[in-house]
Amino acid sequence: MNHLIGVLAAAADLETFCRSREWKFCFIGGIAVQRWGTPRFTQDVGITIVTGFGREEEFIGALLEQFPGRLDEARKFALERRVLLLRDARGVSLDVALGAFPFEEASVKRATRWKITETMALTTCSPEDRVVHKVFAARDHDWSDVESVLARQYGRLDLGQIRRELRPLLELKEDSASLPRFEHLLAVVADRLRR
Repeated sequence: MNHLIGVLAAAADLETFCRSREWKFCFIGGIAVQRWGTPRFTQDVGITIVTGFGREEEFIGALLEQFPGRLDEARKFALERRVLLLRDARGVSLDVALGAFPFEEASVKRATRWKITETMALTTCSPEDRVVHKVFAARDHDWSDVESVLARQYGRLDLGQIRRELRPLLELKEDSASLPRFEHLLAVVADRLRR
């Protein structure tokens, strides 16, 4: 529990930093799963900041002035991979996606504030966008997160939006397996909830 408090505090500090610069952003990682799925242990903070194409250096520079990089060449890595790997003062890992694609921009626009305590609120992606992020990543642990969001939010999700966002993203990476796997998992969750 203490670690989760540290992660949430790191996210709150990063939110304050982004808001002070009027950046467009939302939390996309384990923080969003805490809100929309089954709460689980999360070790880091994942966030998308909309930088667009061509202004990445400006955002990277400001972030590296505030938070140390986790790699010796964090700036170079971020410019090549569009992910800036940072650490906050508590030692919490911060994974900053440099957003520029239409889905990332739309995800940030759809984001809403999640009130955690009287003094803490975090801006997270929607449950639909959390599913899209996780299906796109398609690692083993991502599928368990997809299942937890589907189960907890079943009946409230815009499944049409999920499918519309997923198709072009999966086509980009030539992934023909993840959408059928998502549909199968959705059917399994629906069947389980009907019993």
